[in-house]
Parts: sequence; C-alpha cells; structure tokens
Amino acid sequence: MPASAEPMPMTLSAYRIVAAAGAALAGRWLERRLARGKENPDRIAERRGEPGAARPLGPLVWVHGASVGEFLAVAPLVERIRARGLTVLMTTGTVTSAELAERRLPPGAIHQFIPLDVPRFITRFLDYWHPDLALFVESDLWPNVILSASARQIPMILVNGRMSERSYRRWHYFPKTVETLLRRFDLCLVRSPDDAKRFGALGAPRISITGNLKFDVPALPVDVRKLAALTDATRGRIVVVAASTHPGEESVVVDAHHRLRVTFPNLLTIIAPRHPERGPAIAGVAATAHLRAALRSRGASPAGGIDIYVFDTLGELGLIYRLAPIVFMGGSLVRHGGQNPIEAIRFGAAILHGPHVSNFGDIYEELDDAGAAVLVTDAGELARQIAAWIDDGATRQEIAQRAGRCIDRLGGALDLVVSALEPYFMRLRSENHTAQNPTAHA
Repeated sequence: MPASAEPMPMTLSAYRIVAAAGAALAGRWLERRLARGKENPDRIAERRGEPGAARPLGPLVWVHGASVGEFLAVAPLVERIRARGLTVLMTTGTVTSAELAERRLPPGAIHQFIPLDVPRFITRFLDYWHPDLALFVESDLWPNVILSASARQIPMILVNGRMSERSYRRWHYFPKTVETLLRRFDLCLVRSPDDAKRFGALGAPRISITGNLKFDVPALPVDVRKLAALTDATRGRIVVVAASTHPGEESVVVDAHHRLRVTFPNLLTIIAPRHPERGPAIAGVAATAHLRAALRSRGASPAGGIDIYVFDTLGELGLIYRLAPIVFMGGSLVRHGGQNPIEAIRFGAAILHGPHVSNFGDIYEELDDAGAAVLVTDAGELARQIAAWIDDGATRQEIAQRAGRCIDRLGGALDLVVSALEPYFMRLRSENHTAQNPTAHA
C-alpha cells in the first residue's frame, strides 16, 4: 500500500484540524513577527502561499531549508541542479536567509518564503508552483507540507538529513507520527551513521549515508574593496573574532577582552552576532565594561582605539575570517548547539568553541579528536587560550592546518548527493524533452 494511502495517526489528524483552524489567526501572528523584524513586509503574502514570482515553464525542483545554515549547505547543490538545466525554487523561513538568497542564488533559481504549515496555504503554494521534485534539507519536517506533497505524488527526498539525539528522543513519544511522515520520502540522504541509525529506528524506509554537505561549502565571497579598507583600519592590531554569537556569550567575550588588553593593548575583538539586530545591545555590554565599541551597521570603522567592533551586518563573515587568525565560534557557550566552524577554517583560522556543539557534533568531534580545535568553558579559559596562541603563532598555525586537513578529508558529500539524485534529474529532463517533442518517440 502506498504510504499516502495508509491510515493517518490521530496525532496528525488532530494537527491538521488545529492547523486549518489556525488560518484565522495567521494574520495576527504574522503581524507580531513583522513588528519584531522577523518577516519581510513586502513579501508577507508568500507566507500565505501566494506567489511572489512567476513560475517558469518546464520541470521545477523545489529545495527547502529552514534558515541560513541550511541554505549555505545546499547552495552548491542548487548550482549543480541549475547546471543540469533544471529550474530551482528555493524556500526558506527567515528574513536573513532570504537576503542571503538574493545574493547567492545562481541565475534561474527563484527564492520564496515557505508558507505557514496551514493546509489551504500549502495547497495554494503547490497549486501554483507544481514542483516535480522536492528536496528537504536536514530536518525541517512540516507535517502539512509533507502530507500535501505526498498526496500529489511529488517525489520527496531528504538531503543532508540530520537527527540529533535530542530530536530522536522527542520523536520517540510520537512513533506513528514520525513514521507516517518519513515513509512519504522516496529517499533519505543522511550525514552520518548515527543519523542513519536514528532515522531508521523512526521508520525511514530507504536511507543512504552521503556525508555532510557543509564540509563542501566553498569559501565565502568577499568584496575586495571592503577587505582592503578593513585591512588598513586594523593594521598593526591583533585581531580576534567571536562569530555567530548568541545572547549570554558576548559578555563572556567582552570579559576575555578586558583580561587580555592589559598584556595586549593593541587587541581588537570583533563580535559578529548570529542575529545582527542585536548589535546595539552588544555595544551596550562593551560600554558597561568601559570598553570602546563601534557598530559596523552605522558605518563606523574599527580604527581609532576601538576595543570591540560589532559586525552587525549580513553576508560579510568572509571579511573578518580573512582578518583574524583566531576565531571563537558562538552558540557553543550557551545551550544553542553551536555554529558551523568550516567557513572560518577555510581561511586558516584556529578555532575555539564552547561545550554545546550538538548541532555540529560530528564536525567538532573530528576537530577535537585531531587536536584541531580547542574547547573553552568560560572567560578565563577563553582569555588564556587566546593569549597562548598570540604568544605562540607556530602552534596556532599547526592547529589551524590540522583543522584544514580534517575538513578536506571529510569532504565529498556533494558528489555523493548529486549521484544519488541523478536518476531523478534524468527523469525530469527526459519528461521535459518528451513534452517539448511529442512526436520524438512516435
């Protein structure tokens, strides 16, 4: 029996009823998100499934990732799909990922916000876009999206599938629910043996381990004029970066800077928050510690004795990774799960991180086991390790080189994913050729 024809568990039936009823409240909920800057006011209709662009003729591959991390991981795959002559519809759910998509998507790829998981919004979205293949990145499994696509017999594939131990334990409370969703997928391409084991235990029928696409993300682009200006402004300074930080971490970084500046008076700490709108609050933390702070979003420069330079802009991490030989990866001193260190490693940075790295556990495990990154737990340890690496550049460079070798060794996922997807791409191209040449096989 096809998965779409199987009886639906009560949990999913109840969810669909509640989600359908919630359509009446969607407007109010979106208004609150707009007020907090979490929605784009010019594209709010897309969250109700209304199109914001024209659907091109021919086969359409729909790729969905929740946010910035998923978008960056799958961007090289989108380029490979476009190189095969197929149109790509990329959906994400955050303003920051949409802004990044504007700059990074290749020609012929379209970005839209994913609709809220309300049945009539999803129906409207699918009626208009009519995707021929759907690729879902990592673990963003919205029930109505999956069930509606399955009912239309759209082939669905999970790409770079990730299932943390915490998510696995949560899903165990709803075994029939998750099995019903996972059985709708034609194929689950997962990152690691642990992911394969968890997806299999939850009911995914067809699983293949392809590795982590994030190891194959290319070096971040950079504006050479901006880089030259920053290089001039920081000349003669020791530069340390705290990247993708979260609330609660900036005070630790500022404390570490305060400890270090006695020994290294020319130290410049650059803080790039995961959410740029928090820039003024971070500057306030620095001011409370009697440190001079400047905000990049306001056009300020790190020159002139600035202690803390808050990089509260989007799409510019490539600049600071090129400046800093030492990078602390945020989201790891608080219980967020860590941020991706690969981009910093590609520019030769030595990596520091906190203990909470479950989102990228496989990456950090490889790095730590190889002595290619260092774990710190508080401001004292952060300051001591930074000081040690400033004093001993040779050791710092060796650790950075080990990290680079780890990333190179773990690459190759992109080729494996493309190989697994190639039969689907060939079918779409063949069907398109037949549609355009109806007498070709007569």
